[in-house]
Amino acid sequence: MVHPANNLPLLRVSRTKSGTRKNHRWEPSSHRWLYVTLEKVLGISPVVSSFLTSDPNSGRIAYPAGCVVVLLDPLNNKQDHIINASRKPFTALSFSPDGKHLVTGESGHMPCVRVWEVGGGQVAEVQAHKYGVACVAFSCSGSYVVSVGFQHDRTISVWDWRKGSIIATNKVSSRVFSVSVSQDSSYFVTAGNRHVKFWDLDGSKDRRPGSLPLAWLSPAPSLLPGEQHQQRVLWSGVWAWPSGEQHVLRLCEPEGITPPLLLQTAAASGLAVSEDWVFCGCADGVIRVFRPADLQYVGTLPRPHRLGVDLTRSAPHSPPPAGSEVAHPDTLALTFDPRGQRLSCVYTDHSVYVWDVADVKNAGRLHSALYHSSCVWNIQVYPELQDPSQARLPPSSFLTCSSDNTIRLWHSDAPIRQRNQRLTLRHASDLLKILYVGEDVQRLQAAGERAEADGPDGKAGIRVLGISPDGKHLAAGDRCGNLRIFDLESLTELLKIEAHDSEVLCLEFSPLSSGVKLLASASRDRLIHVFNQEKNYNLQQTLNDHSASITAVKFTGQSPEVQLVSCGADKSIYVQTAEQTPDGSLFSRRHHVVEKTMLYDMDLDPTGTRVSVACQDRNVRVYSVETGKLERSLKGSASDEGALLKVHSDPSGSFFATSCSDKNITIFEAETGECVATLFGHSELVSCMRFSQDCRHLISASGDSCVFVWRLDPQMSSTMRKRRVGGVPGGDSRGRETFITVPAPQLPLEEEEDQRTPGRPEPPAGESEQIDQNPGDRITSFISNKFLKIKYIDGGIKKLKHSPVIRTWKCRLDPERFVT
Repeated sequence: MVHPANNLPLLRVSRTKSGTRKNHRWEPSSHRWLYVTLEKVLGISPVVSSFLTSDPNSGRIAYPAGCVVVLLDPLNNKQDHIINASRKPFTALSFSPDGKHLVTGESGHMPCVRVWEVGGGQVAEVQAHKYGVACVAFSCSGSYVVSVGFQHDRTISVWDWRKGSIIATNKVSSRVFSVSVSQDSSYFVTAGNRHVKFWDLDGSKDRRPGSLPLAWLSPAPSLLPGEQHQQRVLWSGVWAWPSGEQHVLRLCEPEGITPPLLLQTAAASGLAVSEDWVFCGCADGVIRVFRPADLQYVGTLPRPHRLGVDLTRSAPHSPPPAGSEVAHPDTLALTFDPRGQRLSCVYTDHSVYVWDVADVKNAGRLHSALYHSSCVWNIQVYPELQDPSQARLPPSSFLTCSSDNTIRLWHSDAPIRQRNQRLTLRHASDLLKILYVGEDVQRLQAAGERAEADGPDGKAGIRVLGISPDGKHLAAGDRCGNLRIFDLESLTELLKIEAHDSEVLCLEFSPLSSGVKLLASASRDRLIHVFNQEKNYNLQQTLNDHSASITAVKFTGQSPEVQLVSCGADKSIYVQTAEQTPDGSLFSRRHHVVEKTMLYDMDLDPTGTRVSVACQDRNVRVYSVETGKLERSLKGSASDEGALLKVHSDPSGSFFATSCSDKNITIFEAETGECVATLFGHSELVSCMRFSQDCRHLISASGDSCVFVWRLDPQMSSTMRKRRVGGVPGGDSRGRETFITVPAPQLPLEEEEDQRTPGRPEPPAGESEQIDQNPGDRITSFISNKFLKIKYIDGGIKKLKHSPVIRTWKCRLDPERFVT
């Protein structure tokens, strides 16, 4: 059985007396389980040809996004996800011929090749490489998996995944980009830098069991006579390599190769081959189509969008902007679905297109998505206004900024595009608008091709965003110290200020309750600039109290007692109080708090009277703004390693989320500090987190160029909304629930035995629930959808009645942690 929400198997895990694990499948249940789920991924990891694959039966495509595999149905834009519990990023993917399984490779220390059941969980794994897996492929029979390691590993392995044994291994002398198995599974081909080799698969299977060397059919020199350039094979049987300034295409078989065919392009980076067509991805978004029998040219598919062009105001094939050297992004990877006649493409700007190629001479676009191509630094959610008619942007919309020099406006609800035709972006289903900052569109290309576009210090892109509380203006600080102001009505740039000598790290508008309209910017240059919004953002004051980079700045208080709170890498917290003068509000120091650890981030509670500071020692310290004194210290990470980088409270103040250098996100209950959920999936540091205004989502961004949209449990959302309207007052004495969201296989549990603690009285017959008087003795938990739920009740532990669909489990409770 699988859970209807996300197609994950419902398993309960127990251990036998010998310590081995046993998996038991749950019966289907209508009980609503409480957990946080990954709803949508807006992004794709840096790709090569082995990163993209398609299901031959359903037509879904799969691509990696950090430690997550996205399974996308392009017809209805629906996503399913596979999350790697080992926290290692995926590097290679391939569907089985029947489409029921997916094999993945990963990078990191002692990486594994894993086989997943599509719609289920992991079914097999093997560790055969040291540094990472470059490419993987199923045999056409589906019985074997071929994997190739990274450049420094250079190991080829053939794996019988159902038996869990490696049947053959060998070494290659150069970097391998691609691997493909013949239709009869008798041999496979590896290809890469100056490398094309055919490996005998049948000869290896006939030998005795064990790790045996593969038989090498044809050496690369016999296939590449006299060629001194770097060859790159893109698919078994069809391959291309540079020859001078041009690239050529050849048919390749063990017996020999055909004469070269000039592609007339500056680069060739992807191939997709079927019985009817050969699709070759080239530079400038060109995809050329040939017949496989004789490589006869058939035509060229439509190209994607142009770089740096406002797609809401221009046609897809309009002239390129003035001074632009690159009109279209280059093609990186291709995969073809022969059953649905669909070609999926990924380009260098991390855009994904799906083309209908039933008629290759009249191909049409079925699906497209435009994602960030570099690190995503900041997220800002559009505020809720008292008068919704004054809103410049749709509800449930948010903005992100990146090192690719773009600011992107997204929405989390599909009906928004139908209600706001002005912001409809025909090239993307989840994207409303792209703001290109500056004229350097080369930043949109892959990282290796845009090194020359960096600034003098090697930095470029937008670092931080801020939205005015009236929803009219957007402030953006870049990594060169510039501050830009945009009008959110017309989405145009109003003002550019050269504010700082180094990158802008934080921006903050004063709230409406303060009675003043100010904007504060802080930077790595240790300065805080205060701008007057009512005077066209003229500089009003500069504060230089900090002696190191400033990591966070916040406004609080009401006029005339407006306060500015800041923290930084100098381990200091400053509270500045505003004094009204004829020239406006001027701030002076009121409190100075010095800690023993570095302070990375800070957030205010909804009342504005307390600040929560993320500290390097993985604690969240809460200070009073009025007195500057420490009120309490909470644990801010579920792990004991790394530093706490970010902290953010939900709009009601019921929960707060933190991110640590271990790349995980943890959600805590604000009053008690209890862990609510642990989320993982990003492959780089989490740079920002934001709760949505409707209290239904948590949005996270990372250095892996991906944005994750997490759906919160309905009960958590209900708690936030009630508290925002005063329905749940602070200090409520009613029972409190805590939900711990972690992968179930990582928590070994013991099935409850039919016995009770000595000395404990038997419950009355027919009683449905009971309060244990000793909370440290045992707790009751439930497991569902691979997540563990533990229910706490003030004054004791509430044990629910045992039923056929709600199974009861027990584990001992330690004062510091859970011990089975």
